[in-house]
Amino acid sequence: MPCYHHLGQVPAKRHTVFENPAGGASTPGASTPGYFYEELFGTIGFEGMASLLYHVHRPTQVKAILGSQDITPKIAVQKSVTARKLVGFNAPPQADWLDSRTPLLVNNDVHISVAAPRQSLTDYFYKNADADELLFVHRGSGRLRTMLGAIPFSYGDYLIVPRGMIYQIEFAPSEQEEDLPRFLIVESFHPIYSPKRYRNHFGQMQEHAPYCERDYKLPQDLETHDETGDFLMKIKKQGVLHDVVYATHPFDVVGWDGYHFPWGLSIHNFEPITGRIHQPPPVHQTFETSAFVVCSFVPRLYDYHPRAIPAPYNHSNIDSDEVIYYVDGDFMSRNDIAPGYFTLHPGGIPHGPHPGAMERSLGKKETRELAVMVDTFRPLMLTEAAMKLDDGKYYQSWLEEAHNPPTGNKAIHQ
Repeated sequence: MPCYHHLGQVPAKRHTVFENPAGGASTPGASTPGYFYEELFGTIGFEGMASLLYHVHRPTQVKAILGSQDITPKIAVQKSVTARKLVGFNAPPQADWLDSRTPLLVNNDVHISVAAPRQSLTDYFYKNADADELLFVHRGSGRLRTMLGAIPFSYGDYLIVPRGMIYQIEFAPSEQEEDLPRFLIVESFHPIYSPKRYRNHFGQMQEHAPYCERDYKLPQDLETHDETGDFLMKIKKQGVLHDVVYATHPFDVVGWDGYHFPWGLSIHNFEPITGRIHQPPPVHQTFETSAFVVCSFVPRLYDYHPRAIPAPYNHSNIDSDEVIYYVDGDFMSRNDIAPGYFTLHPGGIPHGPHPGAMERSLGKKETRELAVMVDTFRPLMLTEAAMKLDDGKYYQSWLEEAHNPPTGNKAIHQ
């Protein structure tokens, strides 16, 4: 996401002395140094996107490492060509933000999870040192608080949290069970970017792009805490969650600038690309990595050729596994789909619209669907948690008799 942003105070030139004018003075329990401490925050060594942060205290002060917990997803199905439908809303809510995260579909590039947290994450700080996180807000609202500022979020927002970013997350109160926050979470072991075909060689989003920099939700309201004490940080590294105690408050940044930071984008600001005949899935692409892409299906006008077939054509899934997470509306190419459902169409077997979907689409002028698609370039495995949500029969839902039951020998269908 090549876009320059800054908050707070920074020195006139990087890697130079930056005096703290409050040095020697402090809030109770703090001891303020006479200098701010610079930190380069980035990925891909020293050649990827980065930001320079300036801390009140050294960001390297670890007091204790209390313990660790292996949270590697438990695999139930490693290799399969079975199309599946998972009822994501059946994943049980949990009080804690991390406990509520339920991995469903995983490989060495990406973990796709759902989460239904009952409580805000305020008792500790979290850092994912393994993966960039894409948090899609299906239900709920609140604030993502990070060491580089806060991002308010609501229904339909994508939040991109770079690996190594320290954060907490606050949710608006919800009294009804159906109003609990619900998230789709995509953990990527490769950096998440805006698609390169939308950008010019300077990095600016081009005129044909379905969104632009004006649509970004950037960090604001930088918090600067000058506090010492015991601050619990949970760090995920190599699939293990480590409890680490820091000596100073993690949100002690007085200023920063650069290109590497958390940001957001509302799916409602994604402008669909349409044509006279049906457009292929890449027109819906919203984010890219070297191992998978993320697409957004949003309300849009249908194709306007007089003989156009609005429903997608059948296509062979040879090079990728396709995952669609259904958000809201009536998804035009599927039968028996509701919000919070997943479908998995593995590579190696073709798929397409359900029986009747093509016919229903003829003559229609628009669709009101809302969904998120993740296409991976390597096969996905199903976790034990995923199998508990599987309906077990989706792969047969393209059989004509599923919608036109035969009147002959019924015994073979029992």
